[in-house]
Amino acid sequence: MHKHLILSAAIAAMLSGAQVAHAAVGADEAAKLKTTLTPLGGEKAGNKDNSIPAWDGGVTKPLPGKKMGDIPTEIFANEKPVLQVNAKNIAQYDALLSEGTKALLQKYPESFRLDVYPTHRTAAAPQKVYDSVAKNATRCKLKDGGYSIEGCIGGTPFPIPKEGVEVMWNYLMRVEAPSIEYRFKNIVGNADGSHTLATRNEISFQYPQYYEDATPESWSGEYAMFRFNTLEPPFKAGESLVIRDSVDQKNARQAWQYLVGQRRVRRAPTVSYDTPDFVASGANYFDEVQGFFGSLDRFQWKLIGKQEMLIPYNNNGLIGAKLDDALAKFHLNPDHVRWERHRVWVVEASVASGKRHAVPKRRYYIDEDTWLIALVDGYDAEGKLWRTTQVTPFLVPSIPATLMKTATVFNLQAGTMSVIQALNGEDFKVVPRKQETFFTGDAVAAEGVR
Repeated sequence: MHKHLILSAAIAAMLSGAQVAHAAVGADEAAKLKTTLTPLGGEKAGNKDNSIPAWDGGVTKPLPGKKMGDIPTEIFANEKPVLQVNAKNIAQYDALLSEGTKALLQKYPESFRLDVYPTHRTAAAPQKVYDSVAKNATRCKLKDGGYSIEGCIGGTPFPIPKEGVEVMWNYLMRVEAPSIEYRFKNIVGNADGSHTLATRNEISFQYPQYYEDATPESWSGEYAMFRFNTLEPPFKAGESLVIRDSVDQKNARQAWQYLVGQRRVRRAPTVSYDTPDFVASGANYFDEVQGFFGSLDRFQWKLIGKQEMLIPYNNNGLIGAKLDDALAKFHLNPDHVRWERHRVWVVEASVASGKRHAVPKRRYYIDEDTWLIALVDGYDAEGKLWRTTQVTPFLVPSIPATLMKTATVFNLQAGTMSVIQALNGEDFKVVPRKQETFFTGDAVAAEGVR
């Protein structure tokens, strides 16, 4: 356990106990969301030396400057780093670094560094979301050992978490627009420093829990659905994938895949967990997409505590860069990656009894203000650090929300990387919601045979 972790009595008490069904907190504790906590559950106050400032409401208004669709790409453009972390001074900042970040600094001492900028607590959400979160705090419940939830809608389900699995549900139910569309590229970084385009795709995402008319009673429990179509390379063009994810473990993921060569749609139950991600030429596992993607049931989730850490943050500028400029040989280009000091929840995932996973232990670092995964460290069966992930979040004030799509997964032992859903040079738009029949295998089949 990291010596600088902050453990509460409530957290410590649950470490030895099983996850059971319960409402997160009582009304008295939930009232903190209107006083000492932000409406999403972060600590409103700054830290002692003000290197983490107090939260003042976040960014809720449109920002000037260039945009890529609905993403402003020039926020804080004139700021300079307040410090730089590299292989030479790594010991000085040890308490603020994940094991994976330290491993990258040591593995690539000549090229990898952290440019650390002033911290901006830009996280915000619509008032309707804040109102829902206040209700969720007392009404949302875990069930099925924590692998399902019920009774909540429209925002963070457990803003005052007591268990690791609650933090992970907060991530899965993170603030999103009801419907978005964008294009992206998946890039594989090879051991010799070269880069290969795995695929270029167009995708539609929909988040039913954020529909304007959604209620706990009317909501089906499906919290995310997407459909994408591959554009490049030519031999994969036309392939499609549809996924619908639910808060009910019994129906956690439905997936369909359309293969051009076969001209048919088939169910795709293996598009989850540690199945190699064919969209990225197998360079990462499916549940490494966006930091974590899919069902929680392969792991037991232990809440370790909260700590201050240097994490990627407010990376609109990275997205605005040309793709070749955003990438260095073995990692993202440090000139374009913004790191800041923030408080994160630390959650440890250990493979559950009777289950298996290629990465049997992971440690997740999740931003307190947004509930977005910032960093992930993955360990092999011998307990050796094997993989590390960096997620680069960005602001979309028109929602308002902080979103994340691009995740970069490093295989430290093989010396490779997978840049998943790079938005550079593409477009990203908040759009009117579609009929949910669009996100079905039948709809893909109907278009595929035309």
